[in-house]
Amino acid sequence: MKIVSAAEMREIDRSTSERFGISSLTLMENAGAAVARFVLSDYPQAERVGILCGKGNNGGDGFVVARKLVEAGRAVRVLLLADPEELSGDAAAMFHNMLQKLQPLKTAPLIVREASGLDSPDATEIFKADVIVDAILGTGFRPPVSPLYAAAIRKMNAASAPIVAVDIPSGADADAMQPASSTDSPAGVLNEARADAIVTFTAPRPAHVFAALVSRPGGRGGPIIVAPIGSPAEAIISQLGLHLSTPLDFAPLLAPRVRDANKGSYGHVLVIGGSLGKAGAAAMAGFSALRAGAGLSTVAAPKSVLATVAAFHPEVMTEPLAETEEGTISLRALESSSGLDSLLQHKLLAIGPGISRNSETAEFVRAIVKRSDTSMVVDADGLNAFEGAADKLDGRGRTLVITPHLGEMARLTGLSIPEIQANRLEVARNFAREHELIVVLKGHRTLIAAPDGTVWVNPTGNPGMATGGTGDILTGMVAGLIAQHPQHALEATALAVYLHGLAGDLASESVGESSLVATDLVRFLPQAFEQTRNQKAEEIRLHP
Repeated sequence: MKIVSAAEMREIDRSTSERFGISSLTLMENAGAAVARFVLSDYPQAERVGILCGKGNNGGDGFVVARKLVEAGRAVRVLLLADPEELSGDAAAMFHNMLQKLQPLKTAPLIVREASGLDSPDATEIFKADVIVDAILGTGFRPPVSPLYAAAIRKMNAASAPIVAVDIPSGADADAMQPASSTDSPAGVLNEARADAIVTFTAPRPAHVFAALVSRPGGRGGPIIVAPIGSPAEAIISQLGLHLSTPLDFAPLLAPRVRDANKGSYGHVLVIGGSLGKAGAAAMAGFSALRAGAGLSTVAAPKSVLATVAAFHPEVMTEPLAETEEGTISLRALESSSGLDSLLQHKLLAIGPGISRNSETAEFVRAIVKRSDTSMVVDADGLNAFEGAADKLDGRGRTLVITPHLGEMARLTGLSIPEIQANRLEVARNFAREHELIVVLKGHRTLIAAPDGTVWVNPTGNPGMATGGTGDILTGMVAGLIAQHPQHALEATALAVYLHGLAGDLASESVGESSLVATDLVRFLPQAFEQTRNQKAEEIRLHP
């Protein structure tokens, strides 16, 4: 699913009407209906609904919401923050449609033209509703917020009721790549509505993905719904090069297996890693490759830890490597070049899990990455081996995927962690371009950046996954999926990240965030596959 800018969204709406013959009134009707469906499904006990409407098209969506909720039997009160004479176009048409629905109920919208009117008893009752729908300002908003709208936003933020934003919380910048702060306002006051949930349309804007629009003090907020309202795929054009990963994007990679398949049909993953005290990392990566669907998985590790790896799961094969006195992989493992080359042949290589930061082992890693033309995934201390030598990470002529967390990316780039965190998108994109490889920059909204500048943004995962070993699980999954789909390495990598996060979400629902451990992801991966494969709904739920 493409991520589009606010300007591109306006062009998509225009093209939908002018080129594809779907009227703007139909789009507005569908948008309002989607919001009403969400309110009815997620707040089924809410009898009283307050709807705050501005004078633009966002208010027009709100008028449709009001009409639909009245038809569903809810007690609806509309607060219009404008003179009805200021309404025009589709918003005016939907306002009159709403009036026809409200007239038999003898319930007229409350018209407020000045901030003082928000303190009236009728307005106060609206702010005391069971649910409030924010339809004041949409993604086309440009600062500053008018005094009347700002006052309404402050009153809404102070209300105890959950708030469902239409398209985006009023006052928010749809193109923001970072959460806003109070210092963004010249007056030091943030004129942006809070939201417990958002229903947006057609495609997400950057702020829906990156700006934490539904985060609230003390906990994360509810979902962001991306609802289709009629724009065909051909109309959704963007120059941002950003894609939000969704189950529908991965359908071709999740097709049923052919009846005459064999283990050789789905690739052989070779994990090189492990060291004394860290054998489990390589073992988890090796088994995760199998759980992700690879036909075969071998772990090559220092001879002294091989028994630990072999005991982890019997399906994982093992190969001993020469070791240092510290129990890490030695350069002597390179001496039998024909044996090592044979081990690497026809396999997808994953190198780094548990491999240690021993200087001799780091030299071994750099030698393997340089001399091998096989497709590979480099992670953990495999990446740390390139600290100060990032120029030696070169993906030209092969598939090379790196999966750094912020600390590892800082060591590769020489940037500080705060510098990377403040500009994750461009850091990942630039590194992928310069080194012609795929960067999986881990963290909240993990980024998958390709050499051509395309970036996939992952919506799954939770803070419970901030525990040792989850990165090793991801390494094995990426390797396992690329081994099965070598001609679609970028999509396979994005799918691995999506499934990894979804397995974490399913595990968190079962054991809680605090008790989640890495192997829980392996346990819930089959369920994640099933859920992703069977996802048919066109609406996308993006969680904060």
